[in-house]
Amino acid sequence: MKTSLFTGWQARFHAVCLLMLISALAVGAFSSTAQAQAQVTPAPSETVAVEPLPVAAAPAAPVVEAAAAAAPSFDHGDVAWMLTSTLLVLLMVVPGLALFYGGLVRSKNVLSILSQILVVFSLILILWVAYGYSAVFSEGNAFFGSFTEFAFLKGFTPDSVGNTPIKGLPDYLFVAFQSTFAGITTALIVGAFAERIKFKAVLLFSALWFTLSYIPMAHIVWGGGYLGAMGAIDFAGGTVVHINAGVAGLVGAYFVGKRIGYGQTALKPHNVPFTYIGAMLLWVGWFGFNAGSAAAADTVASLAFLNTILATAAAVLGWTLVEAVSKGKPSALGAASGAVAGLVGITPACGTVGPLGAIVIGLVAGVVCVWGVTGLKRLLRVDDTADVFGVHGIGGIVGALLTGVFSAQSLGGTKADLDIGHQVWVQLVSVGFTIVWCAVVTAVILLVVRMVFGLRVTEEAERTGLDVTSHGESAYEA
Repeated sequence: MKTSLFTGWQARFHAVCLLMLISALAVGAFSSTAQAQAQVTPAPSETVAVEPLPVAAAPAAPVVEAAAAAAPSFDHGDVAWMLTSTLLVLLMVVPGLALFYGGLVRSKNVLSILSQILVVFSLILILWVAYGYSAVFSEGNAFFGSFTEFAFLKGFTPDSVGNTPIKGLPDYLFVAFQSTFAGITTALIVGAFAERIKFKAVLLFSALWFTLSYIPMAHIVWGGGYLGAMGAIDFAGGTVVHINAGVAGLVGAYFVGKRIGYGQTALKPHNVPFTYIGAMLLWVGWFGFNAGSAAAADTVASLAFLNTILATAAAVLGWTLVEAVSKGKPSALGAASGAVAGLVGITPACGTVGPLGAIVIGLVAGVVCVWGVTGLKRLLRVDDTADVFGVHGIGGIVGALLTGVFSAQSLGGTKADLDIGHQVWVQLVSVGFTIVWCAVVTAVILLVVRMVFGLRVTEEAERTGLDVTSHGESAYEA
């Protein structure tokens, strides 16, 4: 419950007047006492020179008003929740995503993928402050904001409030929260071409992709750009984060090529418990990702929180059921992957659909993503190491499209008078735009990186393992 003592200028003015009245009464009482004492004690006969008293200060009301106007205006509960949400999204990346991908690769490459995620995430955080925030959330055209208006957070101070799209938070807090979204989106991509790409190629690719794909998509959807103006619903990043990263991973896997032995020998995950723990950390962290996108500790955050629970549970059940029917045995790896699929699917919808809509979206995402990492993957003939496109790309598409259906109030959502047919069309346009933009930009970036550094390590280095050849260390000593 949000309350404030002496709210409004009239209340504050009356309070000041009351204080002045009390002060006047106190001064009068003090003067009366002094006069009585003067009558009891005879005054000295000689003349005493008395200097005039200083002129009384002006009433303090304008000063109080100015101080109140200058004071930061935010709800401490909202600030506490958003600080927590930012930490939860950080938990999603390191250690959540790092462990999830680390368990999926072979033992000779586990340190390489951990290093790539940590260093890429760190790189993007710096670039976000340097120019990313400015290019996303400043005024510009339909595709980019200004790269210089808020460069290195120019004009922001620790006390500044209201200079971001969210008026009720300290400016620095909103910048920090959004930085984690940029970082995790770029880090998601590296799982697609893990175990065979050069470390310096990953870093150059990440910097360019963040600049030319993440920034424009975030501005287009969240920063007042083309898709946002069209009315596309993307509460926490179905297009900006998951489809964007999934398509980039697919294109990257094509450019880098298949791992040695892919399709001929079994390239099994080296540590399924790592992946399982990583998936569960992702689930916990995702509450900051989804419910934190409400930017307040309110009813919208509560709805997103509940939907994140329900959709994930439904996706786990859906994936497990499909595996049990198709393979005869449900796997722990499949259940963990189903959880991530459900999280991805509900991301764009979590703040606008009802609980039943969340369950349907999670169930559909879990079932469809099983096909995404099996049948579709074989159809595309691509070696997507961590199934970035099969889970994030496909799950994001499912979630984005179904958001247009279940956001309608008639189906339990929060959007009154929503034309489902029109909204689904808008969602379809946003999905198609994201796929095309990301695919073209990613292909161009990879061509540049190939010319500058090359993309792939040597065959000898790949056979030995990137832990030793790229980082000079080994996760497991023989």
